[in-house]
Amino acid sequence: MSAARRIHEARLAMMMLTRIPMGHLPDPAPRLAQAAWAYPLVGLVTGGIGWAVLHAALFMGLTPLLGALVALAAMVLSTGALHEDGLADCADGLGGGRDRDHCLEIMRDSRIGSYGVVALVFALSLKTVALAEIATGPALLALLFTGVFSRVLMLAALVWMPAARRDGLGHGAAGPAAGALVPGAVSGAVLAVLLGPPALGALIAMGLGAAAVAALAQRRIKGQTGDVLGTVQAVSETLGLVALTAALA
Repeated sequence: MSAARRIHEARLAMMMLTRIPMGHLPDPAPRLAQAAWAYPLVGLVTGGIGWAVLHAALFMGLTPLLGALVALAAMVLSTGALHEDGLADCADGLGGGRDRDHCLEIMRDSRIGSYGVVALVFALSLKTVALAEIATGPALLALLFTGVFSRVLMLAALVWMPAARRDGLGHGAAGPAAGALVPGAVSGAVLAVLLGPPALGALIAMGLGAAAVAALAQRRIKGQTGDVLGTVQAVSETLGLVALTAALA
């Protein structure tokens, strides 16, 4: 496959997972499944944005806690709160649905409920405090590592879980082969080596979090949706940052 085609696939991945302008794709454009290999690499961009804003905030005299909060706000803005929206919808649906159909109905509702609010508050609070603890240390590596591997796990859920709906993002992006995991896994492995032993504990925490979300979704709705994929990313990234902070701070 040509390098140009790979570049267009990476651009499509950025279009899907961020709000960063990528211009127009050629016709015919790549399919979502063809761009899946680049999904984890988006974490390099969002993590880099978070680190740049964090250090700009610290340079301006903000405390590490305020700097971490501003950095995470920038990361959320860069993705259009895509994963946070998935987390809130998934928490409401899987937490409050009576059965499979009711869960899916709640997850499609744009309104947010109590489960969603609580999930967002805890996730964003944990990320902010964890990042603040390592703001003057290996924050860049931590953000890149968790950004990449959380999306590797998201992609793994897309590869190995069936689509719960016959429409929507989870259905439209379904179909990538397991080989699509390789670029992200290799990139994450390089970052893990640079982080050293703490990366192992973070990876275990992220894997367990992603597995718990996937198992709950499989039991409740018999597969994945875009909201489930977003929840896998958000939960694993949060747990990864907390685990790294516990080892590094």
